[in-house]
Amino acid sequence: MYAKCGDIEFARQVFDRMLVRDVVTWNAMISGCAQNGKAREALVLFDQMQKSEMKPNPVTIGSVLQACSHMGNFGKGRQIHEYVTQGGLEFNDFVGNSLIDMYAKCKKVEIARQVFDKMPTRMVVSWSAIIAAYAPNGQDKEALELFAQMQLADVTPNSVTMVSVLQACAHLGDLEQGKQIHDYIIQSGLKSDIFVENSLIAMYVKCGNSELASQLFEYMSKSDLVSWNAMIAGYAETGRANEALAIFNQMQQAGVAPDSITVVSLLQACAREGNLQKGKWIHYYIILNRFDSEIFVLNSLIDMYAKCGVVESARQVFDKMSKENLVTWNAMIAGYVHNGHAQEALMLFGQMKQRNIEPDSVTMVSLLPACAHLGFLNQGKWFHDYIVQNGFEMNLPIGNSLIDMYAKCGSIVAARKLFDRMLQRDVVSWSAMICGYGMHGHVKDALELFHQMQQTGTKPNHITFVGVLSPCSHAGLLEEGWKYFDCMVQEYCITPSMEHYSCMVDLLGRCGNLVEAECFIKKMPFKPGPSVWGALLNACRIHGNIELGELAAECLFVLEPKNDSSYILLSNIYAAAGRWDDVDKLRTAMQGRGLKKRPACSLIEVDNNIHAFLVADSLHPQNEEINKMLKMLIMESSTHQDVSLISTLCCIM
Repeated sequence: MYAKCGDIEFARQVFDRMLVRDVVTWNAMISGCAQNGKAREALVLFDQMQKSEMKPNPVTIGSVLQACSHMGNFGKGRQIHEYVTQGGLEFNDFVGNSLIDMYAKCKKVEIARQVFDKMPTRMVVSWSAIIAAYAPNGQDKEALELFAQMQLADVTPNSVTMVSVLQACAHLGDLEQGKQIHDYIIQSGLKSDIFVENSLIAMYVKCGNSELASQLFEYMSKSDLVSWNAMIAGYAETGRANEALAIFNQMQQAGVAPDSITVVSLLQACAREGNLQKGKWIHYYIILNRFDSEIFVLNSLIDMYAKCGVVESARQVFDKMSKENLVTWNAMIAGYVHNGHAQEALMLFGQMKQRNIEPDSVTMVSLLPACAHLGFLNQGKWFHDYIVQNGFEMNLPIGNSLIDMYAKCGSIVAARKLFDRMLQRDVVSWSAMICGYGMHGHVKDALELFHQMQQTGTKPNHITFVGVLSPCSHAGLLEEGWKYFDCMVQEYCITPSMEHYSCMVDLLGRCGNLVEAECFIKKMPFKPGPSVWGALLNACRIHGNIELGELAAECLFVLEPKNDSSYILLSNIYAAAGRWDDVDKLRTAMQGRGLKKRPACSLIEVDNNIHAFLVADSLHPQNEEINKMLKMLIMESSTHQDVSLISTLCCIM
């Protein structure tokens, strides 16, 4: 009773005072923990149950597998599967279905399929479980193929099956297939099931046919709040905040009271669209109608503010929460990382650990980019070890984040080792490794890997081509750069973005083709951004083209009036040409706009401590020892006539 009413602490007090416990007692406590967000405690209880020599039954196994599902803990789930096999419970229908669900939630659909294929009898629940495993994991075509096999096996689908199949059609945006499923639902007599009707509405909205969704909604035998929510959620998931709000207004006019799911969908619509104004209005509505006591509403608010770029407002919501869960912490950490506040994300993780809140794979995927952004290699390695030790399987998102982290933290060899060990790769994996090579100036390796990617049949995306064009630019490979740019447009039908144009302008500029770079900019189908003009200005600095440099700088002054780097680059061009009056004029203009030259800063991580150095910095506590070492290195390098090293060290000093 206490567990089902959500008071797991009182349930545990009763449990601990019992002198005698049977399997039902243990099951009640384990399932209570699993269903109330205490997955780790459920697993600890399971271990204690085994030590007490109490033999688990299928209900126990189902609850424990549910706990593994909540945590995404594939390692522990695999251990329980082995225990089930040894205990002869593997072919129990309930256990088999629970295993399928656990593997699906851990993104191990292939293993879930193996369990399904080994089941001696497959009832409708088993078919529904495996179809439901494929649909949420991006394998929607496989879900539809299984549905066809289910029909051939003469197993009649139920409403749960149809909801998953419609979800697959919605993900694929396959309106025709969705219409065929709709016809099948009518013939099967499932149309009157309100869950199926609501899924049909959501499918039509997500497939872009709002008219059919509206017709279906209008002629429903019995619409309910879920029906309105299905319409709103359909628009929300496709980022159409205006349409979602219009349905919300109709809902209020019809006298249907919204619930927390309604406002969460509206917040998701605003987050996807980046519509802060409407998001704030919904926040006001939430407070007015007292939805702000529900944790998942507040989590959605944090997510909305973060995705709209107002991380301070997200933090205010976070700080005012009386009770948080793991999703709350993940939303705030991801919000910090998304908005470039990597240091704050890592600090928040430290607070999370202090409160004994265990991270999951979602937390890790957010934190690894923070390490990558700051260059914190040791911290990134710690997260890697944590992932391995806590049984988080090296799934694609985690593997890709680790490759990116190692590459950006300077350990390109570790990134490649991890890449080579990956059993499965997607376009993100290849792009991360190619961009990593490009970042480190390994032009040959980047281009070779791109060709290997093509041979595997993996279709590159716009990020892949940034990773290919950038090293071509740094190496001055003009012919190859044009070849890849044309390949991107003609062979893969990718519309070039600002980043691609910036790479090409940089490549043309570095090769001295400044006039061609200017013509290339004029032919751009959209207005050039700061990165394009910045690439041209830098090329003008390299080749001393004052006239074109002034043009690029003037454009940058308009686009980024508060950016000092444009003034500095133009000032360097004037200085190189001996035009000191123009240098003084630029300095005066900078002062008039309140701009100061920002000192360059370098970071280095030594023994888990981050050391920051500014130009001509003398504030470091080990400044004296550092300068002594630099002088020794200069003397050593001068003995070997290493001119480049002497120059570098003198600049540092």
